[in-house]
Amino acid sequence: MKAIYKKHILNFKQPSGTSRGVLKTKETWFIILSSEEKSGVGECGILRGLSIDDREDYEAQLKYTCENIEKGLAILLAKNIEFPSIQIGLEMAFLSFEADNNFELFPSKFTKGEASIAINGLIWMGTEAFMKQQIQDKIETGFKCIKLKIGAIDFKTELNLLKGIRRHFRESDIELRVDANGAFSPDTALEKLKQLSDFNLHSIEQPIRQHQFEAMASLCEKSPLAIALDEELIGVFSTENKIELLQTIKPQYIILKPSFIGGFAGTDEWIALAKKQNINWWITSALESNIGLSAIAQYTYLKNNKMPQGLGTGSLFTNNFQSPLQVENGTLQYNNNNNNNWNFNL
Repeated sequence: MKAIYKKHILNFKQPSGTSRGVLKTKETWFIILSSEEKSGVGECGILRGLSIDDREDYEAQLKYTCENIEKGLAILLAKNIEFPSIQIGLEMAFLSFEADNNFELFPSKFTKGEASIAINGLIWMGTEAFMKQQIQDKIETGFKCIKLKIGAIDFKTELNLLKGIRRHFRESDIELRVDANGAFSPDTALEKLKQLSDFNLHSIEQPIRQHQFEAMASLCEKSPLAIALDEELIGVFSTENKIELLQTIKPQYIILKPSFIGGFAGTDEWIALAKKQNINWWITSALESNIGLSAIAQYTYLKNNKMPQGLGTGSLFTNNFQSPLQVENGTLQYNNNNNNNWNFNL
């Protein structure tokens, strides 16, 4: 078996705003395995500025990994403990190499087109008019769960947006989630959570920046609104530290981005530890191309979590890879008809 890696820059159709700035491009890397008989591909879904493995030696680590591919998956996963996006790329590549179909890594009713995955509709930050238009579009296309990125524009404007939704749609009609990406300060967060709770929200992701254990634990205890940890999980490598984090903060939910937390094996461990603490969870993609998104969606389906998942739609980029993935009525589906064949060319 041989391995090579390749870089690919995904271009957003329109700039996408978060509390950390506006995204215009998304860097991604692929590990490609080959032998005389077979091949396999895996995506290393790094997100610069957020992934723990956003390091100067990232490409050097990819090079080392590919040059030592004969060591096998288990050893290479251990060698990449501090590079979770490379870990999931390896997992995908080895699964793809052994699969009958390079892109069907976890065969199920989902990949057969017989079942779908409920997902949330993501509302990107922007002007009030832009966000209103996104909300209207998501509702009209059948989404029952909407997630709004908040924290970048005026808080009162964001409250008014939520008020406008609730004026027309009750909690039983539309589930609302918000994601602050750590935008609130510990001093003002609780008051803001109280104001947000007036709109019967499902939850808020990461209200304050990570690594403020005492402040986050206090918020989780006192908040009238359920709190979900997201960035808090990034860079927590050992089982002991994962247990300590969950036991200290006691969140209502954790959000699992496989590309950020050690791939499928890392996600499995977080789920097992959360269950022991009676903490609920859902899975989220991280702006991967359709290669990574499909693998994560296939994995997610097998977890049998009926909550709406935070899986992307693959429609954000101008130069994504053609795939069987499609969104219909607020669900992610795998449509295997002849017009939706995979087209992976680098």
